[in-house]
Amino acid sequence: MADGQEPPAFSAEAQVGSDVALSGRRSRLTQFLLRYGIVLALVALGAVFAWRSPVFLTSENLLQVLLQASVNIIVALGMTFVIITAGIDLSVGSTAALSGMVAATTMSTGLPIVGIAVSWPVAVLVGLLTGVLVGFASGVIVTSLRITPFIVTLGMLSVVRGLTLIYSGGRPVFGFPEGFTNLAGTIGPVPTPAIIAGILAIISAFVLRFTRLGEYTYAIGGNEEAARLSGVPVDRYKIAIYTLCGAFAAVAGIVLTARLRVAEPNAASGYELDAIAATVMGGTSLFGGEGTVVGTVIGALIIATLRNGLNLLNVQAYYQQLAIGLVIILAVALDRFRQR
Repeated sequence: MADGQEPPAFSAEAQVGSDVALSGRRSRLTQFLLRYGIVLALVALGAVFAWRSPVFLTSENLLQVLLQASVNIIVALGMTFVIITAGIDLSVGSTAALSGMVAATTMSTGLPIVGIAVSWPVAVLVGLLTGVLVGFASGVIVTSLRITPFIVTLGMLSVVRGLTLIYSGGRPVFGFPEGFTNLAGTIGPVPTPAIIAGILAIISAFVLRFTRLGEYTYAIGGNEEAARLSGVPVDRYKIAIYTLCGAFAAVAGIVLTARLRVAEPNAASGYELDAIAATVMGGTSLFGGEGTVVGTVIGALIIATLRNGLNLLNVQAYYQQLAIGLVIILAVALDRFRQR
């Protein structure tokens, strides 16, 4: 610097501009992580297990991951609709068990009450109707009595599980037609449950994106009172959404029964937690108004990958429960971060 020349004046405008640019970069990075972080988490998890176990990336094992994720995906699809409305359904595991049990006993002893023998497709329809009725009942109670969905569905969890035990006498049901057990077979190398889950995921994504039900689902979750004042029949659509969730749970219960080749009264216990974890981890907000089917599917794949990888590493089952619990807490924490 020449003698007598003053140093350049500090430019407040330049500093502000620099801070704004830095803030913008951080904001873009944050948005990128919020949008694609779930995909990166799945890839990172897969990379870790591939590094630790040479079996992980084999086609047989990856198809097994798909099979393990299928039932959770189906349940979580229905949960996605409910959580987008800022609700929750804790009874989906019990509903799956009751629906699978009703379908199984209908195949074995005929239609409930009347005892008329029917084919297995009719028995499956009866099981589906069971889940629809449970979901419908939950929706009616939530909307008519104005009780918090958490309390209603927590009560329904016990009620429906009790009905399953009463209906079955606490005994499992075995012996199904080959056509029914083929629901858990394969089409080519791909497990049939994974194909069923994929079809339902495509339908769900279409409904959420392009139909009035999807539009109103987001509207109710975003601001229920505003939706009501805008002319949306909120109660009717909430009942429809809980009914849909019950139907998805019924499909999951029937697929699970076909896969295990036995209907257990205590089947699908805890499935509601996996479904909630997959849904929230995939970006569906517990506060309502946002969520995607793609995110839910990836969330379910993360849980299945985690369980599969821990099994390959011979990690004991209770440590796996610990890991899943931590994943649920992390998912809720991420949801809070997104809201902020």
